[in-house]
Amino acid sequence: MSRIDVRKTHKLFVNGAFPRSESGRSYEVTDTKGRFLANAAQASRKDARDAVVAARAAFRGWSHANAFLRGQIIYRIAEVMEGRHPQLVADVMAAEGLTEARARRTVDAAIDRIVWYAGWADKLPTALGNANAVSGPFFNFSIPEPTGVVAVLAPESSSLLGLVSVVLPVITGGNTCVVVTSHTRPLPAVTWAECLATSDVPGGVVNVLTGDRAEIAPWLASHRDVDGIDCAGADASLASALEVAAAANLKRVLRPDADEDWAAHPGLRRLSRFIETKTVWHPIGV
Repeated sequence: MSRIDVRKTHKLFVNGAFPRSESGRSYEVTDTKGRFLANAAQASRKDARDAVVAARAAFRGWSHANAFLRGQIIYRIAEVMEGRHPQLVADVMAAEGLTEARARRTVDAAIDRIVWYAGWADKLPTALGNANAVSGPFFNFSIPEPTGVVAVLAPESSSLLGLVSVVLPVITGGNTCVVVTSHTRPLPAVTWAECLATSDVPGGVVNVLTGDRAEIAPWLASHRDVDGIDCAGADASLASALEVAAAANLKRVLRPDADEDWAAHPGLRRLSRFIETKTVWHPIGV
């Protein structure tokens, strides 16, 4: 007797749980040849609002966590991904139409990038901070601090490596985030959310929404409890609209780079983009 495959309807990832969209909507996800893969939840503005609430609630605990501990937690994500390696490879193959060998290299690169960011977690204060040279009976220190809640539009083309490359610099610096995945290639992000759920990442630090970014992103950009937005996955027209919406409460905005090579070395550009510099003066006893 032939077996009928279990058809999946994937859910959102908000506050460490997997809720359905409050709208009850979903959409079909196909591979590069148009073959059905699964259904994905189509997030609404209400879902995005819930994700922002969860990210804000998680921000204090995550931002005040010991930097070395944050690095260990991020490294744990890579450990869980290693255990889910075959599934991630299969998801990337279907999503991006890659051969197994190329998909395997992509997953390896994503895991290695997470390990790289994990190593930076406790080094940011030294790399981005400074003891300033001042003349007078006082100390002057510049200290990096996280911006807050950051909305992230994942790249449309790079379903896993691009996703990791925009989310990890945000959380490594102590921010929390709401991620809008690739619309046509959401399944690697859904599997990655399952990796987050079974790692040590506290609920609400990363919230993953699948759906139409043209519907969700403008609302996130104008939300007054969102402190920054990475427009990596937006086209030029949408990015301009998001900048206008973000100006309402002076968000940090990182515009998309059309020539971004997600396989290239990331450097510190994204790590430093959602970091604020606080300067502290302290008198010297004489």
